[in-house]
Amino acid sequence: MKLLKFSLLICLLVNLTACQENVSDAKWLAALPQPWTLSQDQISEILPRFQERFPEFQERLKYLALWRIGTPYEIFKLGEEIEPDLDPIIRYDVSDCTGHNLTTLAAARSNSWNEARANMIDIHYKVDLKGEKTPSYKSRWHYTVDRITANPNTVDITQTLLPRSALDSIKITLNQKEDGEELLKLDWQREMTAYYIPNSQITAELLAKLPTIVGVSFVKPKFFKMGIVMGHEGMIIDGKYLLHASQSAGETVKLDFMDYYFPKDGAFFAGIMIFEFKEDA
Repeated sequence: MKLLKFSLLICLLVNLTACQENVSDAKWLAALPQPWTLSQDQISEILPRFQERFPEFQERLKYLALWRIGTPYEIFKLGEEIEPDLDPIIRYDVSDCTGHNLTTLAAARSNSWNEARANMIDIHYKVDLKGEKTPSYKSRWHYTVDRITANPNTVDITQTLLPRSALDSIKITLNQKEDGEELLKLDWQREMTAYYIPNSQITAELLAKLPTIVGVSFVKPKFFKMGIVMGHEGMIIDGKYLLHASQSAGETVKLDFMDYYFPKDGAFFAGIMIFEFKEDA
């Protein structure tokens, strides 16, 4: 009965808004309930409406991300639902930076909660020796730079934006600390060179050339000694705004990218990498 009442309410809210001539997408979005308050069945009721309203993938991804503004921040809240990480494979009640990016991508590909969960497994886990993706702690894409350079769902485009001569780079062994030990117990390491846009090249003009929505990851040099390149990730929308799950704000927020990246006290990061979200991979 609760689900039926909720479905009728959503139909009423959305249809009333849609009946208005020239109704803005922002008003349509504002008519929806807050996603972090919804059950799995309620999410399943709403996802098809995004598909109908925004048939173009990039626009759908953008408005799903905007819908999630205000989601409470909690770090490291995605897991495999089995030991050693019992957290859910997918969730929309809380988020951190990686969780926001990947669960929003999963939602943009989906018409239901179950479909979003299946898509999340495809996005968040590596193929095993049998050619299958089985959620486990060791098969998860733990490192953002590994994911965006080797996972076809989130594809690095940094080197298409500027010539390599304008980029900085770091040669690193992921998941290896200075003493040679693993940071995470994965029985895995990867030696790679990551190319990133240095702070001197990050301008409003560069951002304006980006697609409607892209992913952005933030290079943190003090993490290099732990076998980590990135300290944060989020989304850039409309070539101007950062949309991300913010630990300091305690929720998902949208703000001017340049204001965030270059505060008065100086940049927190050494550069960025830009990546695309793929509809199919």
